[in-house]
Amino acid sequence: MRLVWQLVAVVAVSFLGGQALVAVEDDPWLTFAVGLATAVVGVVVYRWVVRLTEHRAVVEAALRGAAPALVRGTLLGLGLFALVIVNLALLGSYTVHGLGSPSSALGLLGFMAAAAVTEELLWRGVLFRVVEGWTGTWVALAATGLLFGLAHLLNPHATLWGAIAIAIEAGGMLTAAYVATRRLWVPIGLHLGWNVAGSAIFSTEVSGNDTPQGLLDATTSGHVLVTGGTFGPEGSLYSVVFCVVTAAVFLVVAHRRGRIVPLRRAARTDVTATLPR
Repeated sequence: MRLVWQLVAVVAVSFLGGQALVAVEDDPWLTFAVGLATAVVGVVVYRWVVRLTEHRAVVEAALRGAAPALVRGTLLGLGLFALVIVNLALLGSYTVHGLGSPSSALGLLGFMAAAAVTEELLWRGVLFRVVEGWTGTWVALAATGLLFGLAHLLNPHATLWGAIAIAIEAGGMLTAAYVATRRLWVPIGLHLGWNVAGSAIFSTEVSGNDTPQGLLDATTSGHVLVTGGTFGPEGSLYSVVFCVVTAAVFLVVAHRRGRIVPLRRAARTDVTATLPR
């Protein structure tokens, strides 16, 4: 039942926050404020429901050290997406025409903050963490990563290849970041930086969603395997390669720190609290 209560709590915040964002979508300042508020409320609710249902300190969302970890993750996400865009530009597949809309970029920052926090709380904080307690790290990583990718088939302009790419990139890389740190802050930052770069800075489609114009007025063109087509650069082979390499680095770090949970240890109710820090 702890899984059910935690899912209900986080999904409720995500739903209500999403409805509030839709209501203020025409005002970038309000969108920014509502997005940040949703992110904060999401963390507060997650900490409350986990403490209530598992009777432990919520170490994976501890506030101590959260800011630097969040910054590191965000910078990594921004850098990875920028690396994809640089490669697209070198091939002539990404062209900047001028300055876009700074106010829209601000609204996108708030929207993506809400999305990154609630999705990481749901997928890494609840689903992966609980499933890992049943099956161990590797099975949980593969299973929740696949589900994360398949969930994106519901997005506009979704493609099977795009869903597979998301399963590999986000499902693999973001989960690996959590396993390596055993904290939610780096994957939240990584998720945020990646989405903000794609929408608020480089003005591309994000997971098939047509977002408002960001800081740059730019277009992508070229083969779908290079640009990701209407799904956005997340469907680019460049994204897949860069994210797989990053995931591999995180998993090596996790192995060296003794944070990979084998199946024989997965029967423990509270895997997160018993692993080395």
